[in-house]
Amino acid sequence: MEQLKYRSVFDIIGPVMVGPSSSHTAGAARIGKVIRSIFGEQPESVDIYLYESFAKTYRGHGTDIALVGGLLGMEPDDTRLAESLKIAYEKGMEVYFIPKSEKAEHPNSVKMILHKGDRTLSVSGKSIGGGNIQISELNGFKISLSMGTPTFITVHQDVPGMIAKVTNILSKQGVNIGTMTVTRESKGEKAIMIIEVDEPQPGICAQLKSLEYMYTVNYFD
Repeated sequence: MEQLKYRSVFDIIGPVMVGPSSSHTAGAARIGKVIRSIFGEQPESVDIYLYESFAKTYRGHGTDIALVGGLLGMEPDDTRLAESLKIAYEKGMEVYFIPKSEKAEHPNSVKMILHKGDRTLSVSGKSIGGGNIQISELNGFKISLSMGTPTFITVHQDVPGMIAKVTNILSKQGVNIGTMTVTRESKGEKAIMIIEVDEPQPGICAQLKSLEYMYTVNYFD
């Protein structure tokens, strides 16, 4: 008899959420929140490209309100999620939904292009079931982040020495880096680090935030 293995109880009963489908709501909200974290602030506008199942059912299954709720910083179980489109409008965030007909790597796939002033960020993600997600593209770079492991996402000014300062803090705390992705908008502008570590380390956020030229630090586990 094959033995089934689960990482957590959420693999069996699913996450606490608002909406009918963990993939279309809980997963979508998590994608939106992670992308908001990577951008580091509320965008002025966002183009949301939906693929396959997301494209076909995004209104009926609440994927639209979940994605926007995540972009506003809401969790999947936030009671305000149902009002996310209205709240986005009130906060001055323009949202454009663009369902696409072409095939994608996963049936629950989305690509967001965020804009604020001269800043643009492109991120692709997919909801893989049970509220779990993967981030698969960042500014055209292919990446693979499950967000199922402890992850730091930082936004900082692109100045010499920032990577060394961040890794030095992690090293002094005995933190082992599993994967690290670094990209930037352009030379001297905002840069992004996505760092997966082996063990939960939420207490390091304050030290990272205290660094000069650091804008935002977010932690997920």
